[in-house]
Amino acid sequence: MANSNICLRCLARPTNVSIQSIASPALQHGSRTAFSTSATLAAAPVKKKGSSVVVQKGAGAAFSKGRIQRGGATPAKGRPPTEGERKALRKRVILTNSNALEVHDMQDLSVKNMNDKSMQGQVLGLPTEVVDNMRAVDAFKPTQGWSMFRRPATLITSHTQKLADQLQSIEQEKSTVRQVLTGERGSGKSVLNLQAMAMASLKGWIVVHIPEAQDVVLGHTSYMPTKTSDGKIMYTQPTYTAALLTKIVKANFGVLSKLQLTLSHDLPIPIQSNISLARFAELGANDPEIAWQIYTALFRELAAEGRPPVAYTLDGVVFAMRPTKYLDADVRPIHAHDLALLNHFLSFLSGSQSLPNGGLVMAVDSQSNRPAVPTLDHALQRPVREARQAEEEAHLAAFLARDRTAKVHHEAKEAKVHPQLKEWRAAMTGPSPFLVTDDRVAAVMKDVAVVDVKGLSKEECRGIMEYYARSGMLRQRVDSVLVSEKWTMAGQGVVGEIERGCVYMKV
Repeated sequence: MANSNICLRCLARPTNVSIQSIASPALQHGSRTAFSTSATLAAAPVKKKGSSVVVQKGAGAAFSKGRIQRGGATPAKGRPPTEGERKALRKRVILTNSNALEVHDMQDLSVKNMNDKSMQGQVLGLPTEVVDNMRAVDAFKPTQGWSMFRRPATLITSHTQKLADQLQSIEQEKSTVRQVLTGERGSGKSVLNLQAMAMASLKGWIVVHIPEAQDVVLGHTSYMPTKTSDGKIMYTQPTYTAALLTKIVKANFGVLSKLQLTLSHDLPIPIQSNISLARFAELGANDPEIAWQIYTALFRELAAEGRPPVAYTLDGVVFAMRPTKYLDADVRPIHAHDLALLNHFLSFLSGSQSLPNGGLVMAVDSQSNRPAVPTLDHALQRPVREARQAEEEAHLAAFLARDRTAKVHHEAKEAKVHPQLKEWRAAMTGPSPFLVTDDRVAAVMKDVAVVDVKGLSKEECRGIMEYYARSGMLRQRVDSVLVSEKWTMAGQGVVGEIERGCVYMKV
């Protein structure tokens, strides 16, 4: 009974507490208002006439002199970027890092050691004069990791050794090597192209480089139609050609200044007979109206007897194999082969024009922001198809050599195959019949060698990782375990992934 009284007393409502009504007067008079949880907004104080009145409203709208401004007061604006400033910042290339350690015993790339087989797997520095020449032709790219190290250096790979041997044979035989570099993203195609130009510059060659074919076809530069000698309409790009001549003069001034004009050319301006080729190219660089005539005349001069070999390269060749953003008189897209500058390069790549004094014509495929070009894609897959076919034929030959009965049956089966079926099999090696093919692209790529740039070997991977460690960018012990781990995680030696995993990724 006591427990029940206690519980009742605990549950009993106190009688000595006075409850005051907090209801609003409107509720006390019987009216109803909508229920809301919004806080009461206090009105801003009224200011004097002529001053702006800002009232905080809801999500931040500001009322000032009768107009609404979102986000409150407008922040003070700084200086707007000047013309070309953002593009220059985006394309800026930094080739030195004062915080990185200097590798003192690192050798420089030279004519003597570029063909040395013992240099494979080692990192060689680029001499200062070569760095200046490569910077002049925009061979360095902002996406490459030059800014992480003390000075520009490059790894000598098996592809570099083969390229050095090709340059040596070109000088001896005065031949022309025409090839396209392909491979997955980050495999080092553009760096291999840079190595080719660096070695050619060390040998005293003329280096002509179109940095990015995408910049030629985007429709960002002026263009004008012109008729060729055979009546075709080509489109020249005066401003871009003049800028390209400026790069050629800066990168090859030491060689062009020693060569003089020897041929007669039909030019719109009078030219001194004994002018140097450097001064001759500067005339086109200073006057875009005659830049294209000077550009073609310069190549005719370089084809004269006694001239040095030429390294003619282009990066992003996939953009030179499709329609551009330029429009013709009928408002139709202009094909890249109808642009005079790209047509000039592709004529050397296909072999329709030659370099009598020898040279290297190299195009680099791009895997970044890459459009689909079925005809070019099929041509670039040629090494893969040939390797697969050779492997299948080798396995079949080994099997037939072991089993004589199977060999007899195979020969009898092949003898019964209809000739039209054999032709159909041969036709199936071409591009897919469901895709639109481009005959002009197929004609250019018909006899061009395709080089598939693969990943590094483990020995080459160890060499580049030791260079990272000596530069202070990799703070781990470089042993076989770490090399195997990074090589495997990088897709079997993709150098771009190795650099990303060792230099950029800090754990």
